[in-house]
Amino acid sequence: MAAQLGPHELLHVFSFLEARDLLLAAQVNKVWNEVSMTKELWRQLCLRRWASCGAFPVVLGTQTWRQYYFCRSELEFRVESGRPRDFISKAISGHAGKIDQLAYVSPHEYRFDEMARSVVCTVSSDCTVRAWDLHQGTEIWSSPVQPAPLVSLVAYPLLQLVVTVDTQGLIIGWKADTGSEWASFCLPTSCSSMEACGHPEGPFLMVACADGNLYTLTVPQLQVVSKVATFPRTSVSLTCSPDQQWVSVLAQGSDVGPKVFFTQPLLHPLEDELPVSTTLPVRLSSRACWAPDEASRLMVMHRDDSGVHLVITTFSLKANKSRDRVSILAQQLASFPLPGTVTPHLMQGHGSQVILLASRSELVLFTIQGLQLVAFRDHQRPITSMWVDPNRVVTSSLDLSLRVYVWDKKKTCPVLRSCYQLLGGSHRWASGFTHVKSDSMSIAGIEARSNGTSILRSYCFKVQLS
Repeated sequence: MAAQLGPHELLHVFSFLEARDLLLAAQVNKVWNEVSMTKELWRQLCLRRWASCGAFPVVLGTQTWRQYYFCRSELEFRVESGRPRDFISKAISGHAGKIDQLAYVSPHEYRFDEMARSVVCTVSSDCTVRAWDLHQGTEIWSSPVQPAPLVSLVAYPLLQLVVTVDTQGLIIGWKADTGSEWASFCLPTSCSSMEACGHPEGPFLMVACADGNLYTLTVPQLQVVSKVATFPRTSVSLTCSPDQQWVSVLAQGSDVGPKVFFTQPLLHPLEDELPVSTTLPVRLSSRACWAPDEASRLMVMHRDDSGVHLVITTFSLKANKSRDRVSILAQQLASFPLPGTVTPHLMQGHGSQVILLASRSELVLFTIQGLQLVAFRDHQRPITSMWVDPNRVVTSSLDLSLRVYVWDKKKTCPVLRSCYQLLGGSHRWASGFTHVKSDSMSIAGIEARSNGTSILRSYCFKVQLS
């Protein structure tokens, strides 16, 4: 029968095979070998395995689909195993002060050709913003010294733009490839929170002032589109929803619940109309995060009516549009009290149902209904930051280590597996990691030094690039 099958029939049969079976079929004879190399077969294999994962896009570059499949499979194996030979660690210094934040400015994509690169920007108390090539361990550029220390930044990788803000409220947009200044805008007071948003109509920047006002700025021009009052004379934190249609504004410890704004009226304000927003019916809120796989599902940590016990309540938001107005419907989906032993200082969501909490040195996972999935006690000292994406979780700690966890996607319910730790420098010189972020091929952490300065420490996974 095999001898009677032509190339077209073989191609149809081979379309049902996995990669290992295709490699075996390629060894049968010359015809089978040629058919097994067909571009469309390997393209479908790649898209079936990765296109729906939502973490980073498939970018073929100069490779064939077959080469891409094997490179990405190798990378996933190395990321999960974490053997010393699987990655290169570099300590990168250059800032003269404390590094306050970092952000990846290279596109978040899986790419395995000569264009593959991991680039981050950092801001520091030394009044500069700098860009670094993590694979080379070198500085790409440094800005001129600014009038005040820089405290935060956000990045727009597709625009190759990074936006910084200093202690006095001066916002500057920088070209990520050259370090030249693009635009600037000065707030009337200091900035309490800044969020990059990629709306379908185009990217924009949300900035909250210490006086409680919320600014919406165009990107990259940094021109004011709208200004609305949120919590008067109160510092707030901002988070944009996954679909960029909503922004939550939380005043920590306020007796009033978080406010949620519909972003469309903020981008196109009308002179006689107030912004469209709603206040969630909770009090003494302390944290909020969005469920990444849902367009408008917000989880809020707050106190119960007695003001004693911590509770996490999940809301679903919907904009009801009529001819002349828009109203917001906030529906409570679930609510549960946290155990008294769990006192979270960090909170993030995964998928549509899972909440990750950092409580001192412990990482705890709950469903939105309150079922505790797992608790990890891998760190010896408090967790300082947490990176969560569809593939993995990375935590940083004052014990001078990063811990890598991987999601087991073979299970119907999300299962997080603890894999390994990445160590920083010597405890003699360093006081711990303060921040961590990751892209497809690297992990970057800020390592605080005992003398008050910081360095950048990178861990780049090895993959044979073609």
